[in-house]
Amino acid sequence: MYFAALLARTEDGWEASDTELDDVETLSDLADLAREASPDEDTVLVLIEQEDAWFGVVRVDGEEDPRIYVSDAAAAARSSYGEILLTDELLGRDPDDGDVLDALDLDGTEDGEADDEEADDDGDGAPGSAEAVPHGPVGDAAVLDDLGVSEKELRSMTTDAVTEIAESLGASETLETVR
Repeated sequence: MYFAALLARTEDGWEASDTELDDVETLSDLADLAREASPDEDTVLVLIEQEDAWFGVVRVDGEEDPRIYVSDAAAAARSSYGEILLTDELLGRDPDDGDVLDALDLDGTEDGEADDEEADDDGDGAPGSAEAVPHGPVGDAAVLDDLGVSEKELRSMTTDAVTEIAESLGASETLETVR
């Protein structure tokens, strides 16, 4: 079960809106959705949570690039909403590495015979690696520092992190109106 909400900071405090992510396919789509929530280019937070598995924070400040924090990249990678947040840049991958055909080593073992190098996979995230997405947090843990949630606090949050973040921002009542 997922929960996603937008929190927009205005002159009068935080305003929350429940949001559907069904039409969101990319991080750019998500950033555009956040910008629509605040016509004055104020700070907008997109908070996404999947039960006790992972949570993500996307911060959009006007036209700046979104800042992202994901609590558990491996868990998020197994979800369609998490995949939106886990960009190549966030994971430290070269976008060109995704071209599977270029990554193939056609050395005569392609009929199902294991290559010795492939059998000794070191989990470095290279093509064929079982460990392409790291377990644990990725992204900008300082994404909420100036709003009162330190890196240490954000990294220590696990269950019900969205509520904890809202409480720290003084927006828990506002968030509850859309939950």
